[in-house]
Amino acid sequence: MHGGLRRSMRDVCIVGGGVSGLAASIFTARAGLDSLVVDGGESILARNASLENYPGFPDGIDARRYLQLTREQARNAGAAFELGYVTRVEPRDESDLEAGFVLETEGGDPLEARRVIAASWSNSDYLVPLDVGRIQRGSKHYVSVDEAGRTAVDGVYAAGRIANEPHQSIVAAGHGAKVGLAAIHDSNANFYHDWVVPEGYFTGRDREVPPGCEEIDDAERRARDERARETIREAFADPLEEQPTMHPSVELDEE
Repeated sequence: MHGGLRRSMRDVCIVGGGVSGLAASIFTARAGLDSLVVDGGESILARNASLENYPGFPDGIDARRYLQLTREQARNAGAAFELGYVTRVEPRDESDLEAGFVLETEGGDPLEARRVIAASWSNSDYLVPLDVGRIQRGSKHYVSVDEAGRTAVDGVYAAGRIANEPHQSIVAAGHGAKVGLAAIHDSNANFYHDWVVPEGYFTGRDREVPPGCEEIDDAERRARDERARETIREAFADPLEEQPTMHPSVELDEE
């Protein structure tokens, strides 16, 4: 028996609101899957004083600003967010894993989801009830996955550092996107390719626009470009006052 009230079944619940989890949610939400990100409140990336190896930012970018923009992108895609911690994940029905999963949360009502993406470095304890294949290295427990991020349990995936991917933001983003695509594929969503193309790209060849794609005319392209540039202008108009988070093992002198 699970305490509390269960809420409506989500297509996918992403545990962790860092780079890999956000990337996964952008893809799943854009594919039309009801996507919820359970965010513990701080990505390890927030400890980075300056993110300087991410393509597209020649002089680097404040890591906290990058996280803000990526969260905004996930919300724009349709992902929902909930602040909290998942403490346990188990099948809704032991005899039918396709029935989805129940996610117990710290101090909150249980969540239900057809699929779960673990993107919560460095904690994977909540996956213990599931035989996903955890690998201990020192004090950490990674999750064993295939090349697409699938674990040994159907419907459960792992993305980013928790899946033993290198500790770099660009890798985490790419792996999160890849895992998100695996979840989309396994859900049988009517989805071909996340792609916005010029008007006539498909229809000019007597083809229907595939699911997930969109044709736009030049006026719409210019309008979207202006909107995108305005978003960036506003984001970078003023310095971000939020400071990097120090590693918890470092003792700082109080002023």
